[in-house]
Amino acid sequence: MRAPITLLLLLPFAAPGQTYTSYFTGDTADAVTAPQGGLCLMGGATESDPAMLWFLQRAAGGDVLVLRASGSDGYNDYFYTDLGVSLNSVETIVFTNASASHDPYVHQRIQRAEAIWFAGGDQWDYVSYWQGTPVDSLVRAAIADRHIVIGGTSAGMAILAGYRFTAQFGTVTSQAALNNPYAVNVTLDDSPFMGAPGLDDVVTDTHFDNPDRRGRLVTFIARSYIDRGAPVLGIACEEYVAVCIGDDGIAHVYGDHPAYDDFAWFVQANCDALLPPETCAAGVPLTWDQGGLAVKACKVPGTTAGSNTFDLNDRRSTTGGTWEDWSVQSASLTAVPGAAPDCSSGLAGRGAAHWSCIPTADGARLSGVPADAAIHLFDLTGRGLSHTVRRTDDGAEVRWNTDGLVLLRLRSGAHQRTFRMVR
Repeated sequence: MRAPITLLLLLPFAAPGQTYTSYFTGDTADAVTAPQGGLCLMGGATESDPAMLWFLQRAAGGDVLVLRASGSDGYNDYFYTDLGVSLNSVETIVFTNASASHDPYVHQRIQRAEAIWFAGGDQWDYVSYWQGTPVDSLVRAAIADRHIVIGGTSAGMAILAGYRFTAQFGTVTSQAALNNPYAVNVTLDDSPFMGAPGLDDVVTDTHFDNPDRRGRLVTFIARSYIDRGAPVLGIACEEYVAVCIGDDGIAHVYGDHPAYDDFAWFVQANCDALLPPETCAAGVPLTWDQGGLAVKACKVPGTTAGSNTFDLNDRRSTTGGTWEDWSVQSASLTAVPGAAPDCSSGLAGRGAAHWSCIPTADGARLSGVPADAAIHLFDLTGRGLSHTVRRTDDGAEVRWNTDGLVLLRLRSGAHQRTFRMVR
């Protein structure tokens, strides 16, 4: 039974000259609970009720805060009453402009929230209003220090990625992005923002099936390879689909499959090769082919129980998902049935079969490797890792401090080889 309500506000509150409007429902006394953390990413259109239940339950009966830059109080009754989850309060704050980001009342509400939800709208409003402001830093602190649960739909999902499409100059279609990966409206940013757990090296996309956004997501990943030196993981949700991720790193996909074609997508550079795009430059159509195996995409059906999953720890294990091979030639994307990426063995390529790699106590010893070979170290997500290299007469000694599986990539001219190593 819900606790007695101290005060129930049904009308918006906005003082004269105030740069935000607050809609409050529930008990005005602050509830201090122990939220369970986690992340809920939703693709847009109508919310997935089971995913929203997952999100609200992790607030542990506390206070839920909705932040948005347009709209009104549509979430208040839905969260507080309609889903049957006991909550202390739900408050929606609608920002009129960036000045509200510096308002002490807004800061207080973030500091008291056990859950924060970012509504849909225009993601550039969110970025331009909040990035580098107390809203940004207070949300990050709430995640890190109080383990709050966060989530968002549409634009609210887009801004939670560590590598973001900001829509600063409007949206971009798949075909436009493929034809010019550096077009003025392909605006990507990886500066610190929001600090969503586990999304540092992730780019998200929403409304993925309406319209088809596969091409622009591949373009975003290709750009990350060129601009950052290592490719990010793409997480995309179709409309009516949500991905919910707990502390275990397992992404559960919610939707109404098989009644509807509801899918989430997990898209990454193929770790069999870790080869960059052949052509990714301003004014030139994208080519990222690598023999038709450049990109691996896992398509996971969303169900009402969220029983189908994708493991974000190894980025290959899935329950219920199927794999596709994606490639792009001169802005034309091809998708064919494929298999999970195989990162389990040393992979020879382009005449480099004579190169060898022998594990050592603190790294590896390379033999038969040309003196000019570039040596890079990655984790299985494609993120670059710190390491040192000492050249020898017959190759090099490579040392690193990262424990676990790593990929050691060697490249000399047209020759490349990638070794799987365990330290």
